[in-house]
Amino acid sequence: MSEITEIVDNLENRISKLLHKYDFMKQANESLQEELNTVRLEYGKLEEDIQASRDQVQTLKAANAMLGSTDHKRETKLKINSLIREIDQCIVQLSE
Repeated sequence: MSEITEIVDNLENRISKLLHKYDFMKQANESLQEELNTVRLEYGKLEEDIQASRDQVQTLKAANAMLGSTDHKRETKLKINSLIREIDQCIVQLSE
């Protein structure tokens, strides 16, 4: 009979340890999930900043070309032509 009691006590100890480990891992997982969400938000903000910087660079290139610089003249002409096509499409849609 004492052998069965010993086995049951041993199982209870193991289950207790597993439950404690489960709780610890659950807390660690929640912490990592929060950290992941924070990093994702920060990543999104950085992506927006990068896109805004790229847009600003393009705008500055266009402004520089309009001021007489020949470095980005071709890109500026292409951008202006693209904008004109977009405006023409808007006019066509509005007139329909």
